[in-house]
Amino acid sequence: MTTDTAPYDALLLVSFGGPEGPDEVLPFLENVTRGRGIPRERLVEVGEHYYAFGGVSPINAQNRALIAALRADFAAHGVDLPVHWGNRNSPPFLADTFAELADGGAQRVLALLTSAYSSYSGCRQYRENLAAAVAPLGDRAPHVDRIRHYFNHPGVIETLVATTLQALAGVPDGSALAFVTHSVPEVMNEGSGPDGGAYVAQHEDVARLVSAGVAAATGREPGDLPWSLVYCSRSGAPGQPWLEPDVNDHLEVLSAQRAPGVVVVPIGFVSDHMEVRFDLDTEARATAERLRLPYARAATVGTDPRFVATLRELVLERAALVRGESPVRRALGELGPSHDICPAGCCPNLRDPQRPALCGAD
Repeated sequence: MTTDTAPYDALLLVSFGGPEGPDEVLPFLENVTRGRGIPRERLVEVGEHYYAFGGVSPINAQNRALIAALRADFAAHGVDLPVHWGNRNSPPFLADTFAELADGGAQRVLALLTSAYSSYSGCRQYRENLAAAVAPLGDRAPHVDRIRHYFNHPGVIETLVATTLQALAGVPDGSALAFVTHSVPEVMNEGSGPDGGAYVAQHEDVARLVSAGVAAATGREPGDLPWSLVYCSRSGAPGQPWLEPDVNDHLEVLSAQRAPGVVVVPIGFVSDHMEVRFDLDTEARATAERLRLPYARAATVGTDPRFVATLRELVLERAALVRGESPVRRALGELGPSHDICPAGCCPNLRDPQRPALCGAD
């Protein structure tokens, strides 16, 4: 039995990309920072993070694993939809993937972003990348839709609760939870979502949901489980306000408060890529060791079968919506299911407000 995915011809995994060898590190970082005036010496400094891992970012291997898991899950559930892949900053580039899709006759493509939240860099910029990638194809360009933000889908929350419980088993009882995401400029948070402030609000909602799930699983009241939302990977100019506190500063506070330990939960990241491996597994862990603060890191959702099943559900949900049906749109917490089409003015590009984007009203 085949599950209906009409009108889509393909699912496209859209991701950030990363270098796969030392010679690719600086070209990759130049792609990431193009147009932002970042000095070359800063790129060389950031490049050392990658050289410490042989010049290879783990993100591409993790995307390949996710694609394999999606294909296996689709096959097991009768979902006959090819899965393709395109990156923003490294091969396979989106433009090349769309050229292949157009050559194969694809007319409508569903994009899955490896970013679960609203923000310029996590949504609008990818939509701009999609617009730039299909533009050279002219009339051959397939129509592109975007799967809604999935940060509060029950399958995501269930997976994060499970990974957090596993990490808690490795630290003393009473340890705090530190939910971690990528820091962004405060102005980017203020412009995120149709009403502003969505980036922080969505992460706070996930933190509350996961902490409540962990408390329930351990027989505690939600208020008995200390947690905070903290940030990593700040990269802007020193004078520009970014979201705080930094995870390392937060560990200092926990140590001063004599916390029994800490579990960092990377809710802002789908997979264990460089921000997780370096910022959390290397830098933050070293900070905790210096402070003699017991430390554990929860796994990201990665290729957990619950997360992969969530993505399948979202694919089928969007296909049904486009066909004019009324599928159940599951979401937990106070915010409910996210919009399917981005409202006008949502997550604006402050550097280039007129740059075209797909998958939304601009």
